[in-house]
Amino acid sequence: MDMIDTPVAERDQFPLTPKHIFILSGQSNMSGRGGVSKHPRIWDGAIPPECQPHPSILRLSATLNWEPAREPLHHDIDTGKVCGVGPGMSFANAVRDHMGGGCLGLVPCAVGGTAIKEWDRGQLLYDNMLKRSKESMKTNGEIKALLWYQGESDTSSLQDAEAYKENMERLIHNVREDLGLPSLPIIQVAIASGFEYMEKVREAQLGMDLPNVTCVDAKGLVLKEDNLHLMTEAEVALGHMLADAFLTNFNAPPSQSSPF
Repeated sequence: MDMIDTPVAERDQFPLTPKHIFILSGQSNMSGRGGVSKHPRIWDGAIPPECQPHPSILRLSATLNWEPAREPLHHDIDTGKVCGVGPGMSFANAVRDHMGGGCLGLVPCAVGGTAIKEWDRGQLLYDNMLKRSKESMKTNGEIKALLWYQGESDTSSLQDAEAYKENMERLIHNVREDLGLPSLPIIQVAIASGFEYMEKVREAQLGMDLPNVTCVDAKGLVLKEDNLHLMTEAEVALGHMLADAFLTNFNAPPSQSSPF
């Protein structure tokens, strides 16, 4: 039996565990709204070739079990909304052959409509991300990077937009400290949409100068009719942009890094 078709009842004892782990966090465009219609709000079920399941790609479920990864990755995490295609699977498929072997694990943590202050240390979203991240390492996998796409919810208020850089820097410091990973790579996405103070938040994202933090710019990717969420093809493209950023900045050849 192909492991992608493993019955749900068997996944509680799913035999594989990931060697290379990526945390997916932020708000709706990381969670994924590709293929979700407005009226009625349902996902069309269409999965692009770049987002198809693969035996070497796993996801950590809401119940903290490793299982085969498939779209929509956040269906049991971002439960207040209808989830569709996000950037996670296209990212994973783009990097899986460059990791030196072993399974790749995705840890969905994104929740739509959330402001960065809701991701501060001690808040429910942060604590849940931390819990899931720590759980993901219990099978001896290594967290390779945190992929972060958030900020649209901070563009309505000048006060929120002006505080974004400080809040994001604190988040990076906190998550590195709490995971005991002081050099954890962070790949953040500069938002492609938002409200009145969008450019101020983008300025903070693009101008962040911290070690092992890089940014990819989503501006120009195709938006849905709501002018907030990425179309399916844009989510796929973003996944490839995130993969390029990781492979270029953080995936040293085996001869230059710790042996696998």
